[in-house]
Amino acid sequence: MYRYVLVAFAVLLVAFVANAQTTPAPAGYDAALAAKLGADERGMKMYVMCFLKTGPLKVDDAKKRSELMAGHFGMINRLAAEGKLIVAGPFSEGGDFRGIYLFDVKTVEEAQKLTETDPSIKEGYFKVEFIKWYGSAALMEVNRIHKKIAKVGI
Repeated sequence: MYRYVLVAFAVLLVAFVANAQTTPAPAGYDAALAAKLGADERGMKMYVMCFLKTGPLKVDDAKKRSELMAGHFGMINRLAAEGKLIVAGPFSEGGDFRGIYLFDVKTVEEAQKLTETDPSIKEGYFKVEFIKWYGSAALMEVNRIHKKIAKVGI
């Protein structure tokens, strides 16, 4: 009896896999765009997310804080232009969580090296935590679109 159940299960599994491999792409699917953005068959890809948290450095001097933020925004703009930084932004009412970076890199180590170029992190104004994240490859288009809708740069 169990043998027949196993055979039936195997036949159904083979049929399912064969059907999945021959299922046509949905209307509007753009294979060239998917390849350009690094998308897998689900339209997704792996990123590294970085959480910026309040660091140990306390800066009361407005000039020093302004210098740190100028370097911080300079790094954001540079990495966005290079296509390494996909999303960045502060949290509102996040407590010790101050903001995020989403990097288009393969490893946490690569993301760590990129954040080392941010003086606000380097000097301890922010500290960082990293995690790999699987999300839509469409996010790769955010910076291109953002340039079209931002009246004022950061």
